[in-house]
Amino acid sequence: MLGARRVTHADGRVLREGATFAHDDVLVDGTPLDPPPGSVVLLHKPVGYVCSTQDRPPLVYELLPSRFVRRDPVMATVGRLDADTSGLLLLTDDGALNHQFTSPRTHLPKVYVAQLDVLPALEQLKLLEDGGLMLRGETTPLAPAVVEPCGERGVRITLTEGRYHQVRRMFAAVGAHVETLHREAFGPLPLGDLPAGEWRVLSESEVVNLRESARRLPAAVER
Repeated sequence: MLGARRVTHADGRVLREGATFAHDDVLVDGTPLDPPPGSVVLLHKPVGYVCSTQDRPPLVYELLPSRFVRRDPVMATVGRLDADTSGLLLLTDDGALNHQFTSPRTHLPKVYVAQLDVLPALEQLKLLEDGGLMLRGETTPLAPAVVEPCGERGVRITLTEGRYHQVRRMFAAVGAHVETLHREAFGPLPLGDLPAGEWRVLSESEVVNLRESARRLPAAVER
């Protein structure tokens, strides 16, 4: 590939054998190199895509280079967003990091915006804020959430848990149906203006910030 002049620098220079360069500055046939092992990818998941490698398509992996699912270890999703939920989804091939971000003891906040069929009364929203609500089929009450009405029937909700279809079940418990659901932040990391279906590799500083947030939050919650 070097001899065929297919390897170039981001600034357009053709790279030759013995050249020194940074991983992120290299292109092969105009395409960046895959993320190195231990990377974290941020994907703006559109509605309709499934967080799985083996479920019925369309799968989130169809939005990524086909090589990602064949990596060993695979670039696995950090938790899941159901097919009807859009927004920020992380993937990593670092199993320990994945566990750190998804462990029930970590309490990393996740911010969602839900559009509802009807906005519950303030006293019903306060039930979600205060915690203690018991969902059907659960044996542990919910932790407190931050709930902020936004728009006529919209609610921004911040959770520190990751239960099955939690946001939809929470609003169903107070008499509302979630029509659309979008995750706009994971811990200190916002989705930003990344278009739907696009992805980017997190910088080292972003990963460090996520790690540090995951380490700090449990102690803060316990106090």
